[in-house]
Amino acid sequence: MAGGTASRQGRGGRSSRGGRKSQRLRPIAEINVTPMVDVMLVLLIIFMVAAPMLTVGVPVKLPKTAATPLPSEEEQPLTLTISADGQLILQKTPINREQLIPKLRAIAAERRNDKIFLRADGSVPYALVMQVMGALNAGGFRDIGLVTDTGGPKLDGQDN
Repeated sequence: MAGGTASRQGRGGRSSRGGRKSQRLRPIAEINVTPMVDVMLVLLIIFMVAAPMLTVGVPVKLPKTAATPLPSEEEQPLTLTISADGQLILQKTPINREQLIPKLRAIAAERRNDKIFLRADGSVPYALVMQVMGALNAGGFRDIGLVTDTGGPKLDGQDN
């Protein structure tokens, strides 16, 4: 009798009838991604429809520049500073506005990277900053990084 009982036992001590294993206790280890894809497509459609409505149009007279889109590369960039009195300083050398574009073109011809950092005093008019950015672009530097200080207002209503 003991031999008959052992032959009827399957793996793990479960009895198997006719050589079949019980599949009621096995968890399903598959992820059904179809509902997730459906939800993502619905969200995509909602955002595509709602995004144009979220743009806020505030009438502003923007300054005119000769800027083009900015690509990005990696190399140590130059620094151009606009002081409070409007003086331009390339690295540590003061430079006249008329000499800026030719000087930038000469520097750009020797460099592989077109990255430059622009530092401007907070009292400098926005139009002057945009004109200098246009000159940087015309001089061959299209990757312009604007340098600021930390600790300014957060504009979230909780400024300390």
